Amino acid sequence: MGAYDHPMAHVVLLRGVNVGGHRTFRPTVLCAQLEHLDVVNIGAAGNFVVRAPIARAELRAEFARRLPFETEIVICMGREIARIAAHDRFADERPSPDIVRFVSVLSRAPRRAPTTSVTLPPRGRWMLRILAVEGRFVFGLYRRQMKAIGYLGALDDRFGVPVTTRSWSTITAIARVLANTKP
Repeated sequence: MGAYDHPMAHVVLLRGVNVGGHRTFRPTVLCAQLEHLDVVNIGAAGNFVVRAPIARAELRAEFARRLPFETEIVICMGREIARIAAHDRFADERPSPDIVRFVSVLSRAPRRAPTTSVTLPPRGRWMLRILAVEGRFVFGLYRRQMKAIGYLGALDDRFGVPVTTRSWSTITAIARVLANTKP
């Protein structure tokens, strides 16, 4: 087992919550309701580490039953997040305050074969670049501009399944929680 690996932890990512006043809820309240699952909240945008053993279907039902709205619930094994966090795919990219490093997580295996090295728009100044695709994980960069949000939204169509996106710093924060989780 690696430094970030926990044999049974799950990571739950809620799509499009607590953003722009839409689908708002209090993650701390949800964690209290899920205390029996030893849930850790990371940030306000619907990121959770679930440390108690539970089947995916049960976990999805536990979250869905307690949320005050419907949303896509993406569940990963903690070891998947640990694996992607262990290797910085952005090491060759120069840090810039106007560029966000991101990981998009596909809700399930894509219907269409993912294409790497995508730049959107294809001409002119890029707003979004996909650097790599590994299984359900898409690694890329986007500019901190409103136009980039539309290109992120287009990833659903590109892959044929719902996608939820997190910054690389959020992924590494989740990995740190996993590293401090005792088996």
